[in-house]
Amino acid sequence: MKVLDYDYEALREIGRIVAMARDEMADAVKPGITTKELDEIGARILKEQGAESAPIVMYDFPGATCISVNDIAAHGIPGKYVIQEGDIVNVDVSAVKNGYYSDTGKTVIAGEAKRPEDVRLVEVSLTALEKGLEKVKAGTKVNQIGKAIYAETRKSGFTVIRNLAGHGLGKTLHGEPESISNYFNREENDLLKEGQVIAVETFISTGDEFCIEDERDGWTLYTPNRSLVSQFEHTVVVLKDGYEILTKVEGKESF
Repeated sequence: MKVLDYDYEALREIGRIVAMARDEMADAVKPGITTKELDEIGARILKEQGAESAPIVMYDFPGATCISVNDIAAHGIPGKYVIQEGDIVNVDVSAVKNGYYSDTGKTVIAGEAKRPEDVRLVEVSLTALEKGLEKVKAGTKVNQIGKAIYAETRKSGFTVIRNLAGHGLGKTLHGEPESISNYFNREENDLLKEGQVIAVETFISTGDEFCIEDERDGWTLYTPNRSLVSQFEHTVVVLKDGYEILTKVEGKESF
C-alpha cells in the first residue's frame, strides 16, 4: 500500500469500534425500544473502546449516533420515539480515536416488514453499496462509484437521494473527495489514490430524489413525500487493485 500520512492500524482500530457499535445497535432494533435507548448502546461501546462520537465532537449533535427511521433519510436525532413493528431503522455511527475517524451505517427492519417492497429496499441499498465498492481502486474516477450505485438501484425499481453522499475521511470526518454521489456526477472526476480513505454510502429511496431539513430541529433530513429510505455505509482504504473494508468486526467480511 502506498502510505499517505496515515496510521493505518489506528484507522483499522476505529473502524472496528464503529462497526461493533453499528452491529450491536442494529441487533437491538425491535418493536418497543426507543431510538434513545439504541443510541445509548452505541455511546456505551464507543466509551468502553476509548473512542468519541464524531457528531458530538465535530458538530455538537444531540446524540452519540444518528438513528433515522422510515422517511428520515439521515441525521435522525435519538429520542423518545418508540420503534414500531415494520419500521425501517438506520443506525449511522461515526467516531474518532487517536485523531482518526471512521464512519459506517446499516439499515434493518424492526420485527416483520410491512411490505415485501420494504425488504427489497433494504436489500438493494446493500447490493448497490457492493456494486459501488467494486469500482474502488487506485486510478478510478470517483464518479464511477456513483454510476454503479445508481445503475443497480434503478434496475431494481428504486431511486437515490441526490443531495446526500459519501465522502473522504481520515484525520477529519469529512475530507477529500468532498462528495461521492449515489449517481454519475460529472464534477466528481478526481482519481482515487492508493492509500486514500473514503466512506462509500448508499441512500436508496422508494421515490423521492431529494431530502429536506426539518426546520424545527435543524438536523433531521426527511423526504418530502414520505418516501422510505435505506442506507448502508463502509469506510474503506483504496488499494492498488481494490479496497480494504475498515468498518468490520473480527470474523466478518462486511456487515
